[in-house]
Amino acid sequence: MAKVNLSQPIVSVAWLYDNLRAENLVVLDGTINKVFDESNVQIPNTRLFDIKNKFSDVAAPFPSTFPSEAQFQKSARELGINNDDVIVVSDDKGIYSSARVWWLFKAFGFNNVAVLDGGLPEWQKAGFPIEPMKRYTGETGNFEAKLKPELMVFFEDMKKASTTKSHTIIDARSEARFKSLEAEPRAGLRMGTISNSLNLPFEDLLENNQLLPKAVLESKFGRLAKKEDPIIFSCGSGITACVLALGATMSGYKNISVYDGSWTEWGSLVSE
Repeated sequence: MAKVNLSQPIVSVAWLYDNLRAENLVVLDGTINKVFDESNVQIPNTRLFDIKNKFSDVAAPFPSTFPSEAQFQKSARELGINNDDVIVVSDDKGIYSSARVWWLFKAFGFNNVAVLDGGLPEWQKAGFPIEPMKRYTGETGNFEAKLKPELMVFFEDMKKASTTKSHTIIDARSEARFKSLEAEPRAGLRMGTISNSLNLPFEDLLENNQLLPKAVLESKFGRLAKKEDPIIFSCGSGITACVLALGATMSGYKNISVYDGSWTEWGSLVSE
């Protein structure tokens, strides 16, 4: 089958099914904490993108920490990813950690990547073929990582943004967690919020595992920020903030970034 192109950062399961045999298509499973198990099923020819162990700085004190350019390039090449590939990322929840994978590729200068709307649940719901989980054993790719530092912010950046109000800060955690009405899932992590941040739970962008229509997304983001405003998205550990980044991108926002350490780092390093 001929090569395929992407026109937006999200694709339907029908689109993926129609283009599954495209010679430049790579399907990644970005399910967080997933390990290889032949009893699991996957979309045909999917390759496991191991966020925790291969695409995070495992020596860092906080989970899923942004990897180095060299580490990301090496791990992407080990998955057989090439510079001229088109990548579609799925996960087992619908849209969850797949958005983190999408954002990581963008942060390392690769834009031919999209999230599968509804992920594996929607694929199975449509009755499309599945296969037992397989390890990737193909050739090494030629992927070249080119860091775009403006897409990911870190603790010092966040302190400045929070203090000076230079950015609109939007937290993807649930309303209960944002308002300190519910304990954080990470043991020992205090409740609270980053100063001067707003709340838009990532679940509010989804219905039945899929992203809401563009007009609805625009309305939700429009209540919090203008299209030209610089925005930083945060969450618990830098995963679901990327769902907001996906929704904002679909809504036409361009000056956006993700706080890598998110509340896990901020709540650990800032006492109040």
